[in-house]
Amino acid sequence: MKPKIAIIMGSESDLIIMKQAAEILDKFEVAYDLSIISAHRTPEKMGQFAKQARDNGFRVIIAGAG
Repeated sequence: MKPKIAIIMGSESDLIIMKQAAEILDKFEVAYDLSIISAHRTPEKMGQFAKQARDNGFRVIIAGAG
């Protein structure tokens, strides 16, 4: 089954905090996709992600940066 939840963060250093969301989803066996997409360094990539999120099956986006 394709993940319906996306966890996105601005940089690898955000993983310390964002992994807590992943751990909870793992506990409940909920599939997710975890990505590092910087809105500051790669705004085009972030824009594409946002525009295509629904078409890619995501129904929930958990985002954090900084």
